[in-house]
Amino acid sequence: MEQLTYMTTEELAERLRYDARYIRSALKDAVFIEGVHYIRPFGRRRVLYIWESIERDMVKVSMEQKPTIPMAGGGVCYG
Repeated sequence: MEQLTYMTTEELAERLRYDARYIRSALKDAVFIEGVHYIRPFGRRRVLYIWESIERDMVKVSMEQKPTIPMAGGGVCYG
């Protein structure tokens, strides 16, 4: 089984360089999805974020928005 890193809101805020209040009010339930990016252990109120899922989706969105230049051989150049 894959080892996941669970973080509190404060730990995630420190790692992402965001304010914890911003994560709670703007990102949770708008950007982060329960069961994918965070869990509520034992059905309780406390929220634990899953770092690997958040990091994967941040990079994925960043790569999708990255401009590409098609090359003659079928590849792409990230420019």
